[in-house]
Amino acid sequence: MARLGLEVADVLRRFEGEYRRHNGGLSPDQARVAVALTACRTAALGGHVEVCDACGKRQISYNACRDRHCPRCQAAATAAWLERERGYLLPVSYSHVVFTLPHTLAPLALQNPRVCYGLLFQAASQTLLEIAADSRHLGARLGFVAILHTWGQTLLHHPHLHCLVPAGGLSLDERRWIACRRGFFLPVRVLGALFRAKYLALLEKSFQAGTLRFHGRLAALAEPAAFTRLLKQVRRQKWVVYAKAPLGGPETVLKYLARYTHRIAISNSRLLSLTDEAVTFRYKDYQHGHVQRQMRLAPWEFLRRFLLHALPQGFVHIRRYGLLANCQREKQLARCRMLLGAEPAAALAPEPHPCEVTSENVDKARAETAEPPRCPACGQGRLRTLERLPPLRGRGRWSRAPPTPRGA
Repeated sequence: MARLGLEVADVLRRFEGEYRRHNGGLSPDQARVAVALTACRTAALGGHVEVCDACGKRQISYNACRDRHCPRCQAAATAAWLERERGYLLPVSYSHVVFTLPHTLAPLALQNPRVCYGLLFQAASQTLLEIAADSRHLGARLGFVAILHTWGQTLLHHPHLHCLVPAGGLSLDERRWIACRRGFFLPVRVLGALFRAKYLALLEKSFQAGTLRFHGRLAALAEPAAFTRLLKQVRRQKWVVYAKAPLGGPETVLKYLARYTHRIAISNSRLLSLTDEAVTFRYKDYQHGHVQRQMRLAPWEFLRRFLLHALPQGFVHIRRYGLLANCQREKQLARCRMLLGAEPAAALAPEPHPCEVTSENVDKARAETAEPPRCPACGQGRLRTLERLPPLRGRGRWSRAPPTPRGA
């Protein structure tokens, strides 16, 4: 039987009111996340009664919220995404490139997440594609996946983009595969300078178009002169782009991707204790040798940091570019595999449109394909659905579901 430990949802249930008193309420996106996490695996979302076909034991299983910010729901989402991603990988080494938004612009991104995070994707992707296509560097067309993270290990706001890129690309005339030099991808100083120029140009264009909003301590930036001074200040700073040494082949890349794709600000496994005074959790101190440390925060401060990372509804935080762009991926990957002498990839089902992914059709697909879970009591029989439980109406506080049996 899996152990049911401390969860982020427990902190929300106990201290959401205290958080509201300290911070004046929740934004619509934060409120949506809070409702989803506190209702996850409770009677609020409905569920079903299961019975073992061997020993007759019955148990209630409540439905998951499937919110992308929920620590309990992301393991299954990661597994499904990685299985699909396997068909997009090429038999070459891969490089991991990280584009980080400067600390000076982080407050602006918090007030304008949809715009500023969107510009981060746009500037980083344009930078990689442009530098790689330059004959002075690689002279090839890249294809890569970019994943947005907005947090550091201590949950402070730290927006950055993880890009996983094949260490090479298709020549501009599409006649050969051009590999990067061994142990080297692209010059990070050149990437950083162009990334800075592109992001600031896009940010200035957004300001002129009136798509940025300023309130609170940033209200003065609504004046063109003040915003221009901010841009000059940030333009003088060094922008960090980090490129790790190329990784191994596709299987290594899949394991690596699992650490970044559907990751959230903090997993339940990092939570150590919860009292009326503090939440204690583990974090990795990268500045001092990657050592494990513990941090204690007041519950309302823990929630404040966690909810900083609630993304705007519908915002796509995993995107593909270049050879992996949806409109040309199948054709371009087939060309790359032919040039690399690799076996053709197995046919992949098209990715569903986000509007088509609902809890109902996900449940239906799982019911049709997944083997029923094994009974946690006798270990021999399989759990079969006996009765459906409808969701509860209205808001309230609900108990969590019982532990999920291993293998379920």
